[in-house]
Amino acid sequence: MNTPLRAESADPAEVAKFDAAAHRFWDEHGEFRPLHRLNPLRLAYVAARCTLAGSRVADIGCGGGLLAEALAQRGANVTAIDLAPAMIQVARLHARAGAVQVDYRCESVESLAAAAAGEFDVVTCMEMLEHVPAPALTLQALASLLRPGGRLFVSTLNRNLRSFLVAIVGAEYLTRMIAPGTHEYERLIRPAELARWARAAGLELRDLAGVEFNPVTEQCRLIPDPQVNYLATFERPAAT
Repeated sequence: MNTPLRAESADPAEVAKFDAAAHRFWDEHGEFRPLHRLNPLRLAYVAARCTLAGSRVADIGCGGGLLAEALAQRGANVTAIDLAPAMIQVARLHARAGAVQVDYRCESVESLAAAAAGEFDVVTCMEMLEHVPAPALTLQALASLLRPGGRLFVSTLNRNLRSFLVAIVGAEYLTRMIAPGTHEYERLIRPAELARWARAAGLELRDLAGVEFNPVTEQCRLIPDPQVNYLATFERPAAT
């Protein structure tokens, strides 16, 4: 890796888990299938709430580059980082094959923030915060990347009985839609917790929406209820 793991930015076991699965990332019928089904919805959510064409975008915890490529294809100048070296290698190879321009880096969010604080119009962080040991500190680093008026988009999982039954018992152990052990219940994040950490980092909540995924039809849609998976938009207030 280009930067050492830091306690606040990653759990080495989590990094290793995703690193080992990197070669299967772009298999639309494998363990990352739900991400492939969710990606159009996430892209539409982001695109409806900011300007992508010509904007400087940071995709944090980019994995194999699913969202990063989609953002670049919408005209954004994308810097995408992940701490799993094999994921970055897969992302680079896939982007090269598709002639998509993305600046992929094996780097921590703290390292990027130290070098490029306040330089991004948009920051995305999808399904990552529930995998880090100190999400409040990670959120501070995400916030520091934004210029005044810039927007942060986060997706994560709520922590309650319903999310446990749907996202862990159902998705991981009954339907095997995703690999068992992908999520730990204690690390899931309630919307109120996320909003509190964001306020402490100088951000304001602009939107919160639930995401409903139908395991039978594999269709997904935005809903008002954020009880399981949800998307949130935060903004760094413009300087006055």
